[in-house]
Amino acid sequence: MKNRRRAVAPSVAVALLLAASLTPALADGETTVLHLDRVVELEQTLADPTDLWVTPEDLTRINDFVLKPEGACLDDLCIPIPRGEGSDFVVESEGETWFSLTAFARKVGQEYVADRESRVWSFGAVPAVRSSFLTRAQAPEFVLPDRQGEPVRLSEFRGRKVLLLSWASW
Repeated sequence: MKNRRRAVAPSVAVALLLAASLTPALADGETTVLHLDRVVELEQTLADPTDLWVTPEDLTRINDFVLKPEGACLDDLCIPIPRGEGSDFVVESEGETWFSLTAFARKVGQEYVADRESRVWSFGAVPAVRSSFLTRAQAPEFVLPDRQGEPVRLSEFRGRKVLLLSWASW
């Protein structure tokens, strides 16, 4: 009788490789995250070749979302986030909670790009947040100088009707 090797099915081999890689380790070096007008330097992220894992505190620093039991929330907008074993969004490693910013971006339809070699990630606007400005009929806060050069905030006019005009020479 010949000595037969038992072949492992490709799906089982992939599952074994994934299980071995699920022990998260910290990435070496700083990571830079760009979101709208923010540049956030992260001292620690989880080492992952495809996704960006951040702490809940860093999530808030990046895009103002707060991780709560009901999901990732920004003001009255909450995006449900599955938790527990096998979650693509939240993992526990060495007593720390980690949140997949890229899985969240995919879920909400947010565009992002990454230069993994330079450890720079850039995220666009969250579509649900952008559309909430339209449904509330409320413009985002901004500051512009008046004719005397003094700063004027849009929030100073809350509760009153305001006509905004813009012009560009191009």
